[in-house]
Amino acid sequence: MTTIPTFALNDGSSVPAIGFGTYPLRGREGTDATLSAIDAGYRLLDTAVNYRNEDAVGAAVRETGVPRDELVVATKLPGRDHGFEETITSCRGSLASLGLDHIDLYLIHWPNPSVGRFVESWKAMIQLQREGLVRSIGVSNFTEEFLTRLADETGVLPAVNQVELHPYFPQEELLAFHREHGIVTEAWSPLGKAQAPFAEEPVAAAATAHDVSPAQVVLRWHHQRGVLPIPKSASPERQRTNIDVFGFELSDTEVRAITALGRTDGRLFDGDPNTHEEM
Repeated sequence: MTTIPTFALNDGSSVPAIGFGTYPLRGREGTDATLSAIDAGYRLLDTAVNYRNEDAVGAAVRETGVPRDELVVATKLPGRDHGFEETITSCRGSLASLGLDHIDLYLIHWPNPSVGRFVESWKAMIQLQREGLVRSIGVSNFTEEFLTRLADETGVLPAVNQVELHPYFPQEELLAFHREHGIVTEAWSPLGKAQAPFAEEPVAAAATAHDVSPAQVVLRWHHQRGVLPIPKSASPERQRTNIDVFGFELSDTEVRAITALGRTDGRLFDGDPNTHEEM
């Protein structure tokens, strides 16, 4: 089984350097896919209230023979539950759906700036962490401006910011900000979904040079930039391939060439956190 390195978080905890994304896997299919991922070596499992699969992921955690303390279960607060008391209630609902007594990584899913209550939710998450219901707290889809506001108003920076990040949207400025402030960057849709850059010359050439798949090249590119990718696949074979990215190393030239694929319109959909909102 692949040995997975870890990233240290700013709260003293750590997370595996690659995780398993579960959207849109649901029901028994979701449980079986998550069990297969655990068998392949994944220890970070990413779910969310809005994925409607916390129950499926929680069932896998309970059914696997891997000890609970070796697994990092992450879930996310939906926009409709922003607010202090609402966040406390939503977290307890997630714990019930998961069938677990604590959440390892709890994220605000989107900032939803027009609602303007994400700071209230952040304060609630700080309390949940102090109470031990949540081990680590973070956010998703937050910009530098929103991250700075959290720090200014609470004195606590997120341990993680999970954002869209792939070769067509490398997020260099935000990644630099995260590095400067000790925030671990997680990448959702790390392979670019339907727009996966597997045929692009820098990716294809690196795959040939290292005798690996284009997907492995892209996931390795994430790792060498200090990013934690969370690829999703229900295929046991692809799950094993995706996690097997720690036995080779891209050159600096290869990393720069893949980063240079970035586009000004590189987002997969209209997911600008300043305007896109989800409830």
